[in-house]
Amino acid sequence: MIRRLSLPRPARLGDDVRLLAVSDEADRALDVETNRVALGHIDGIVGAGDLEPDYLAFLADAFHAPLIYVRGNHDRGGNWDTRRPMLPQPLNRATDALCGLRLAGLSWPGRTGGQAIRDESAAWRQALGLWLHLRGARPDVVLSHVPPRGVGDVAEDHYHRGFAAYRWLCRRLAPRLWIHGHTALSAVAGWRQDWGGTTFVNATGAVLVEFAGK
Repeated sequence: MIRRLSLPRPARLGDDVRLLAVSDEADRALDVETNRVALGHIDGIVGAGDLEPDYLAFLADAFHAPLIYVRGNHDRGGNWDTRRPMLPQPLNRATDALCGLRLAGLSWPGRTGGQAIRDESAAWRQALGLWLHLRGARPDVVLSHVPPRGVGDVAEDHYHRGFAAYRWLCRRLAPRLWIHGHTALSAVAGWRQDWGGTTFVNATGAVLVEFAGK
């Protein structure tokens, strides 16, 4: 069953916006056309990392929806080298191109010799760069692979611990929604959490996010 989340629609938007957020594990229920039809119209696919490019492209084609995504620690080599031209560039800056929603993206920040490494310094450079780029503007949605430290992460697992830099950034940007992956659902108490005015969603598998009403 696809998890669902409903949030108030930003006042400046004239219509409701429905996003399908996915990450880490392909939800095989979405392979079935009747299941996709049952979800109804989707305005955009948002990927929070660690999914094959073929799968992301399939979802975008199947729902006839634009794709916005960030790259995770496993999104390199293999099909990423051969199929990447078929996908748009990952989101690493603010955009207002998705039904009026303002989004900002944070792909996995650390890499050495083609291998993904956990790099707190790289995360700080990434967060500070995004903060300077936005110049204090508040995005509606932040999309990252790794969650902020202490919010939806696994504190006792060094590799799956959130980034302190992202927590700093969240305090300053205060987005309405933060979508992330990287954390197994079995490792945390719940798939959503509210902190500091922001709703955090672990998109592992798939979550239907609706910005509706006023």
